[in-house]
Amino acid sequence: MNKYQSVISDGFKLNYCIKGHGNPILVVGSSVYYPRLFSENLYEKFQFIFLDHRGFVKPARALQPEDYTLDKVLDDIEVARQSLNLENFIILGHSGHAFMALEYARKYPRHVQKVVLLNSAPTNSEERQRQSFSFFNETASSERQRHFEKEIVLLENDIKKDPERRFVHMCIRMGAHSFYDYTFNAAYMWDGVYTNMPIIDYLWGEAFGELNLIQSLANFNKPVFIGLGRYDYLVAPVSLWDPIDNTYENVKKVIFEHSGHNPMFEEPNSFDKKLAEWINESK
Repeated sequence: MNKYQSVISDGFKLNYCIKGHGNPILVVGSSVYYPRLFSENLYEKFQFIFLDHRGFVKPARALQPEDYTLDKVLDDIEVARQSLNLENFIILGHSGHAFMALEYARKYPRHVQKVVLLNSAPTNSEERQRQSFSFFNETASSERQRHFEKEIVLLENDIKKDPERRFVHMCIRMGAHSFYDYTFNAAYMWDGVYTNMPIIDYLWGEAFGELNLIQSLANFNKPVFIGLGRYDYLVAPVSLWDPIDNTYENVKKVIFEHSGHNPMFEEPNSFDKKLAEWINESK
């Protein structure tokens, strides 16, 4: 059972839970969802701090558009960092949260030791999303495509019954895009995860579409680990990251060959080993 504490930032109650001991790794996202993805072995080597952002908490007031901005989210992370007395830590962002992690490190670099970016495309623009869908249609196995078609037709009814959780329903029904084992049902991972849809819609739909992680990395000099899944069709293809080559001496790029969107869950042994080696190689 995870033990939760909270920090208040700008009226938002952000929960966090801490697992393990050692060098601190701040994981931005949902404090309910993300602890379910990482292996217990990692908690023996590092201290993971799983922190909500305001897209995963119930608002205490009626929201205004200025509450949605990425800058506000970055400021929330900084409030949490101060509250937790983190002086020298690694920040980790998975999927859309990779944009948050890198932008936080760029805005508040002083205490960030390293940055881990997992399973994100360089941008979340509509054009890139279309490219990823085309890649799936052109390269995924016929069995994977059939499974996806069977699942995605159920999405409309899921959303009709439960519109406030449409982000969750979409993530679950997109399993054939998300997992190496395309039949895997991830519904349990989302149990108890609250989604604040106006904020999520803005961040994923607009803010992350305007950013490009490759451009952001061009003048960023802290060590960066980029982890990608070969079968991660949500942000495919991995070749989108080809511009990150040997000229980026501070960046280590690892492709997990038997993973989709969650290599920490799908290939825990390999993931744990690669991440730990990278963290320990240049302290």
